[in-house]
Amino acid sequence: MAAEGWIWRWGWGRRCPGRPGLPGPGPGPTTLLFVLLLGAVAADITDGNSEHLKREHSLIKPYQGVGSSSMPLWDFQGSTMLTSQYVRLTPDERSKEGSIWNHQPCFLKDWEMHVHFKVHGTGKKNLHGDGIALWYTRDRLVPGPVFGSKDNFHGLAIFLDTYPNDETTERVFPYISVMVNNGSLSYDHSKDGRWTELAGCTADFRNRDHDTFLAVRYSRGRLTVMTDLEDKNEWKNCIDITGVRLPTGYYFGASAGTGDLSDNHDIISMKLFQLMVEHTPDEENIDWTKIEPSVNFLKSPKEAEHGYASLCPHRSPGPIHRRKNRSPQPGALDSGRSVHNELEKRRRAQLKRCLEQLKQQMPLGADCARYTTLSLLRRARTHIQKLEEQEQRARRLKERLRSQQQSLRQQLERLRGLPGAGERERLRAHSLDSSGLSSERSDSDQEELDVDVDVESLVFGGEAELLRGFGAGREHSYSYSAGAWL
Repeated sequence: MAAEGWIWRWGWGRRCPGRPGLPGPGPGPTTLLFVLLLGAVAADITDGNSEHLKREHSLIKPYQGVGSSSMPLWDFQGSTMLTSQYVRLTPDERSKEGSIWNHQPCFLKDWEMHVHFKVHGTGKKNLHGDGIALWYTRDRLVPGPVFGSKDNFHGLAIFLDTYPNDETTERVFPYISVMVNNGSLSYDHSKDGRWTELAGCTADFRNRDHDTFLAVRYSRGRLTVMTDLEDKNEWKNCIDITGVRLPTGYYFGASAGTGDLSDNHDIISMKLFQLMVEHTPDEENIDWTKIEPSVNFLKSPKEAEHGYASLCPHRSPGPIHRRKNRSPQPGALDSGRSVHNELEKRRRAQLKRCLEQLKQQMPLGADCARYTTLSLLRRARTHIQKLEEQEQRARRLKERLRSQQQSLRQQLERLRGLPGAGERERLRAHSLDSSGLSSERSDSDQEELDVDVDVESLVFGGEAELLRGFGAGREHSYSYSAGAWL
């Protein structure tokens, strides 16, 4: 620790590597030896401000296993490459995915993770992607579509997103967001995870010429995310939410992915510190391994099946230049619930109106009240198919009637052209009798009209099955009276 020049700051002060140019003289060898001895004596003292580095959950240089396909305490997969200076999750190439996961499950109830990372590449503005995800989840080493890891996960995810997939968004990217999942929610890339996000902030961490850090603290249900991106050795607030419940026994990891756009995604270090926090006797008696990941305003799995996610998450408006202890507005959550409830009430009312209108269009009979929504929709589909078949038969019948009408007109014209008026009348009467039609009109135009009407009546009489099908649906807009639909 002395060789690396660590400056210890309790609380949110970051352990900053000593750098040339920092003000003040450095400690002498005697002072460093005294600090080391004092630290060894105080290692077992647990007070509310103490923090302890957990090496079994930390990734620190010098890395062991450089040049090989494995390293102690950590597994990596995909495009991940281990060098002496960094762990590169993805190179600046398209369609790459990589991840690194800790071997050991973490059984700490209160912890703080410091991540030293770097995202850089040759792509210009909005022509790079996709970003890094930090994980504390039940499953590990499972590749998937969410920044190189699985969707519908159990646990906590912090997304460092560099590319806006939603063109309508007003967010400024890069953007950091938090998601807690019990396996029922899916991350929506097209909306940049907006519907499942609990909180987030804008953070300009890409292509910086100095070190960039992120800290995640979880203690007694409070989740805080802070950044150090300005090379000032101080934390800036990004996310601060309460009511978060995370179990113990999950795994820490990091992953990244590229698509049509790319970047180098590097992890330099991941350091986990145990927070020595006092818990009540009731909290101590809880089996923390059995807790389901949740937030006090995260929907249940049943509601998530219907497409609902979190309610009105708290969002920071942008980068915060000073860390302030802020508590959630008392009425913010209640207001969000009321808005959601009102929208849900309107949606259900609209659905009910549509179902009632559908019932009116359906020949359900007297027992229509016993139909469920699913059975009603299935019956409606069957009814629509029958109506389409009737329409096709009606079109074929109409074409046959038109063909017969045209044939009769041609016969009438030929009869009119024969010599002898008496002979024409006799042939005309004979033609009408053979067709089953009668007419007493003398005007030639009226004669044509009589032929049209009587022929229709005759042909419809031969299509009894079709007429019965139309008669059964007479009360609907799809049915017509006989002789009036041509």
